[in-house]
Amino acid sequence: MDNLNKGKSPFYPGQPVPVDLFIGRLTEITRIIRTIKQVEMGKPQAVFFSGEYGIGKSSLASFLRYYAERNNHILGIHVFLGGAETLGDVATKTVEAVIKQQIYEETKLEKIRNFLAKYIGQQSLFGVSINFDAIKADALNLSQGYLPFLKELLERLKDDNVKGIMLILDEINGITENKQFSHFIKGLVDENAVSKSPLPLLLMLCGVEERRKQMIDNHQPIERIFDVVEINPMNETEMKEFFTKTFNSVNMNVADDAMTLLCRYSAGFPKLMHIVGDSTFWLNNDAIVDKNDATAGIIEAAEEIGKKFVDQQIYNALHSSDYRSILAKLAKEKFDLSFKKGDIEKGLSESERKKFHNFLQRMKKLGLLKSGEEYGEYIFTNRLARLYIQFKSLGNK
Repeated sequence: MDNLNKGKSPFYPGQPVPVDLFIGRLTEITRIIRTIKQVEMGKPQAVFFSGEYGIGKSSLASFLRYYAERNNHILGIHVFLGGAETLGDVATKTVEAVIKQQIYEETKLEKIRNFLAKYIGQQSLFGVSINFDAIKADALNLSQGYLPFLKELLERLKDDNVKGIMLILDEINGITENKQFSHFIKGLVDENAVSKSPLPLLLMLCGVEERRKQMIDNHQPIERIFDVVEINPMNETEMKEFFTKTFNSVNMNVADDAMTLLCRYSAGFPKLMHIVGDSTFWLNNDAIVDKNDATAGIIEAAEEIGKKFVDQQIYNALHSSDYRSILAKLAKEKFDLSFKKGDIEKGLSESERKKFHNFLQRMKKLGLLKSGEEYGEYIFTNRLARLYIQFKSLGNK
């Protein structure tokens, strides 16, 4: 197969997965569908999607939004809050998302344009332009009138049989540092609950568990408002289904020994599965993905993962000649995220043991490790960095 004429890769590293390639998560999907049905019947709900970086929270939220729009008469709004620091930023990004959101029925699109006419510029060949200056000028008022804004949006669409709104607030890492955000979210939920006609709203936040805890630290009552749904790594069956279906979509098959490697080093993380799959796709030269293809793809993916998801200081430290042998041995150990210093020392040489304490302190200073509750216990703070070390060990071999 000519690599230059392969056509489009079926993998989507760095992007939410298209709904037609979505695999697995049946337990989580079933649980949220019940929640969506409650909203369809008029009952507000609040959900926190909790999971590690790269676990597929955004893709799952996008899939559920698609499902709710298609099956439950729900208007979905997926707001990415990366870079947001103030409540005004949250309001601005929400209006932008409403305008940009793909709505298939032309009547809905026209009604939204009429509602938000002052924020919409000229129609052009490339779609609708947004008047960002007008949105930013109204940002404070929009944040203070956030619930009325959502209620008015639904009111405009009731004749189209829209029965509720699914509001997804994603990429919340930055905004949760603002204590006002926790009060804003709690106020939104409470204001809606006590209003004369509560808005059928499914409020969904997507973030790592540390962000939810940060919100609770900023405002304790946050702890009570969310149904927490933990997103765990995919199991082996789901991973095999993903790789089989995705490679088959471009008429490629995966050999058993290659499948074993792809699953082992992806570790059930959809983000890693797409990066590894994409590298393997481009390096393969025929219609069969064999062990050599998978190995080459994993080695190439390791560098990509290091550059994208591991802090540059950590990335450089992992390449330090002083620590390379320690890292190689750490990679071989069969632990998840936590390990005991004494257990690792048993496999080190005398010279490596002398450097091990400084190695651990350096990794703590860089934020890669933290101390556990037990004496001598250390925990990786970033699973992708832990997996990166394992990837690199395969490359070195």
